[in-house]
Amino acid sequence: MKRYLITGASRGIGRAIATKLATPDVILLLHGRDTVALAETCRAVEKSGGKTVKLIHDLATFRGIDNLVAEVGHKPIDLLVNNAGIAVVKPFAEITREEWEQTIGVNVTAPFFLIQHFAPRMPPASSIVNVLSIAAKTAYANWSAYCGSKFALEGLSTAIREELRSRKVRMLNIYPAATDTDIWNAVSGEWRREQMMSAVDVADAVAYAIQQPPAVMIENITLSNTAGTL
Repeated sequence: MKRYLITGASRGIGRAIATKLATPDVILLLHGRDTVALAETCRAVEKSGGKTVKLIHDLATFRGIDNLVAEVGHKPIDLLVNNAGIAVVKPFAEITREEWEQTIGVNVTAPFFLIQHFAPRMPPASSIVNVLSIAAKTAYANWSAYCGSKFALEGLSTAIREELRSRKVRMLNIYPAATDTDIWNAVSGEWRREQMMSAVDVADAVAYAIQQPPAVMIENITLSNTAGTL
């Protein structure tokens, strides 16, 4: 049985990836904070024949990271998807210390320490996927904390990729354009959500990348909308 760990699997891109990768020979270790939404994801996965383990931890804290690692256990995993994320959208002068710490904790610190812990135990041809954003390459007004965290994770993971080459552990950074998920419910302003990408589009790209032959590593995937940048 292969073991796949997906953070932020309660809904959106995380749920779509979990559903896409669900097969009878895979145990999906699904992390989330919303117990109700995470249970819905597990039911969707199990309908596809997948087996699930629910991991409910707050990745904004070191305690939450450590507890997740402990619950996953010492058995190696074959896939790590760093998908959990926080978006604080407001002028930089209004960002509170708590919002900053939560954003950096979930978007940067948690992925780094999860990679640090699991990568040395992952077998050759296993994969680490970091769900970044076009905001890891392009700056947007009022998105300073989010952009900063995604720029940081891009730099960290790109450097770590070079260290993992000798072990043949693959590192994929995926950069979706605006994707229609619940994250937009808390973002003020008018957004053309009907023109955004779907979470399934992102999941399809992840599945394609990790299913390549063991010697093939797709390093970066940028997904944009034919309608242009929103």
